[in-house]
Amino acid sequence: MKKVERINTIMRYINNRSQFTISEIMREFNISRSTAIRDVREIEALGMPLVAEVGRDGGYFVMHNSLLPGVRFTDNEVKALFIAFMATRNAQLPYLKSRQSLAEKLLGLISTNQQDDLVLLNQILLFAGTNPHNPDLLELSDLPHPMLEKLIQNLLRDRHLWITIEEEKGTKSYTIYLLHLYHEKGLWQMEGFDLKEERKKIFPVDRLVDIKPYPAKRRLSQKKIFEKLSKQEEEINLVLELGPKAIAQYKKYHPLKASISFTNPYQTTAILKMFIHVDKPEELAEIINWLLFLGGEIRVRKAPEEILEDIQERIDGLKGQLGKPALHTNVRF
Repeated sequence: MKKVERINTIMRYINNRSQFTISEIMREFNISRSTAIRDVREIEALGMPLVAEVGRDGGYFVMHNSLLPGVRFTDNEVKALFIAFMATRNAQLPYLKSRQSLAEKLLGLISTNQQDDLVLLNQILLFAGTNPHNPDLLELSDLPHPMLEKLIQNLLRDRHLWITIEEEKGTKSYTIYLLHLYHEKGLWQMEGFDLKEERKKIFPVDRLVDIKPYPAKRRLSQKKIFEKLSKQEEEINLVLELGPKAIAQYKKYHPLKASISFTNPYQTTAILKMFIHVDKPEELAEIINWLLFLGGEIRVRKAPEEILEDIQERIDGLKGQLGKPALHTNVRF
């Protein structure tokens, strides 16, 4: 690790602790005592308000109510931040309007040579959704739903929410405890615990009409909510073994609730376990399409009959269309 990187890392390490010793710095960063002392003195010279304590158990601590020195970025850290901005420029993210001021502040912190590198990167790197003739152009379709920022502002204060959703027969209000806010297939979704029906539900953000905090007197505690959720845990009914190609397909796209566990150190085989609602036709069809998307390198250990029958019907249909006596596939049931 270069000295500049080590100094920055030690500063973050110190800032996250109320007290530290030279011996701790030596062990944590695998450096000699003399190097640790020099690094701490340099950090003090940069303006970090450290106070030394003498005695057998002495060490250092950071003075409270003091301003810390500005953070110094390495060349690679600057590029990582800038490319992250570029890659998510047209991704319907909240607080999109703050990007320009963030980029300007970042440019103000770095050297002229680093600025030149970023200008060049901005010219040659293009990501999905970017207009190649005007990379900085934001279309209306790039902007997030107007309620998304309001939703985030509310849930940061309190995850117990009173939401109003636009439905086919008009609007309907729900009282929820928000579990997750996630982006999937270009859409933002809320996963929440319905406080009235006491079960987990998914709500689309683009149908959100209003958000209000839920009154404190009429709510369940977080502990009770998670106790109820644990009792409602659905039994796993789909278990798959995945080979290398299927794992590669999984990394390209997978539903939120589908997670894998690697079964060897080289991450070339994995097990996938999840629960499928077979009584929900839309979800069932989506999962079957996704299983076919994974390709031939999967082996089914356990699956609902509805899934196996549908996949077999599709394979038989392909046989008929191709006019061949057999269709070879590596999917094993």
